[in-house]
Amino acid sequence: MKTPIDYIEFKATDLEKTKTFYHEVFGWEFTDYGPNYVSFSEVGIAGGFELSAEPIKNGALVVLHHSDLKAIQEKVIQNRGTISKEIFEFPGGKRFHFRDPSGNELAIWSEK
Repeated sequence: MKTPIDYIEFKATDLEKTKTFYHEVFGWEFTDYGPNYVSFSEVGIAGGFELSAEPIKNGALVVLHHSDLKAIQEKVIQNRGTISKEIFEFPGGKRFHFRDPSGNELAIWSEK
């Protein structure tokens, strides 16, 4: 089974300014999920912006989807990936973050 790119997550230092920018320039619409997160969809691929107080470096996070997080996490580890954030819950599902052997950070999520 291939695991598709399902979502792209960016960091943002100011969500309101970020939403205004992307709406005015590209016509994007947003859904707010509390004070620290907004999502967008129907723009080619779904994604979101997470509020960050830290300087942004490599601010995009590619999010893959897989139906069995524990099984895919084990495959990541077996193939020399490292877990950078253990499985955690969020509104709508669960996910974990990992770094590939070159140091790129990605995430994998599931509704379950």
